[in-house]
Amino acid sequence: MYGNYTGRSGAGAAALAVTLLLAGCSSSSSSGGDERPAGSGPYWVNPDGNAARQVAAYTKAGNDRNAGLIKKIARQPVGEWIGPDNPEAEAQGFTEAARKAGREALLVLYNIPHRDCGQFSKGGAADGDAYRAWLENVAKGIGDRRTTVILEPDALLHLIDGCTPQEFHEERYDLLKGAVQRLKQLPHTRVYMDAGNAGWRTPDALFQPLRQAGIADADGFAVNVSNFQTTAASTDFGKRLSVKVGNKPFVIDTSRNGNGPYDEGDPKENWCNPPGRALGEPPTTDTGEDLVDAYLWIKRPGESDGACKGGPKAGEWWPEYALGLARNTK
Repeated sequence: MYGNYTGRSGAGAAALAVTLLLAGCSSSSSSGGDERPAGSGPYWVNPDGNAARQVAAYTKAGNDRNAGLIKKIARQPVGEWIGPDNPEAEAQGFTEAARKAGREALLVLYNIPHRDCGQFSKGGAADGDAYRAWLENVAKGIGDRRTTVILEPDALLHLIDGCTPQEFHEERYDLLKGAVQRLKQLPHTRVYMDAGNAGWRTPDALFQPLRQAGIADADGFAVNVSNFQTTAASTDFGKRLSVKVGNKPFVIDTSRNGNGPYDEGDPKENWCNPPGRALGEPPTTDTGEDLVDAYLWIKRPGESDGACKGGPKAGEWWPEYALGLARNTK
């Protein structure tokens, strides 16, 4: 495993969020949604995300210092990870709330069968047919609303490194290619395929698998998802990979890369809740690089990578870690 990718923190939280979004709560909330700057990118800020709720809790408790720190996260758009249950309702809720706010939704699809090879973020659809049905519901939920999709973090990497058993490889390639094609039938949806990070092998290991998985039909690829490689290293890595896949553009996850990667301890777990990390560049489409379509916060800062280094299970909100990211940000 070279980076952990986590979904929502539970079906109950997801259902509550969707209920609020469909009710039209897309521009302000008791957690300070109307205070948040629009930013320089087109993406929607969820006024009911975990960080916003934490701001509200700290404010209610009179802890203005911590509330101010967590606002560094709450004010920014982050990826909404679509869960296995009610995918149509979730996708519709987030994209409709974004539309009402005049913004674009940022969704992460993370439900591939045999996900994460049974590690911290294990799970996924039961089989290929279940995945196709789930994806179809996601597509119905998105409809004609403006959406950027990050497709299946880790799915390709775990084929390349052998983590995913060989008997599942052919099906996974088929599922990824089919997902790109289905999502690109939607009129206003952009699709970026996960393509690892600058600390994981080289572009030579990735370009053929990306081609087999359908990169030709995608808008581009995503690098550094849930990882900590610097923006400079990620840009260089992405440019070298782009040359090999038809000069496709890419996006970079800058959510937690402000202090770069963690180089101490067990190298196999340096990706999992490393201490001393910081928030990176705020999300924007103004990157100054022709091939870099956007800096995005795909991983949701403050959510655990997994049950390591004292953290809760993957995907759960961890306020102490969130505070550390905010404090360390330059």
